[in-house]
Amino acid sequence: MSKTILYRLIDRNGQTYCSAIKGTIGGHSGLKIYGRLDCPSAQRYLAKGLYSRYRVFFADEATAVAAGYRPCAICMREKYLIWKNNKSR
Repeated sequence: MSKTILYRLIDRNGQTYCSAIKGTIGGHSGLKIYGRLDCPSAQRYLAKGLYSRYRVFFADEATAVAAGYRPCAICMREKYLIWKNNKSR
């Protein structure tokens, strides 16, 4: 009997839920930052064991934004600069 793997994702209200579909965006719950799953900055911190307890996942970018997260300045530089410019207005 095969088991269905469930992933813990965050919804637009910031609530955790289980999904059979893996998230496409990763984030840091303490800093409220989201980015690509292959983000070099996140990968460095995960390798050091400093990030995993704050790691969260989202189904997509729109959900991360709706949950109040901002783009990563490293792996999503263009979107981060747009976010930063809009924030300072």
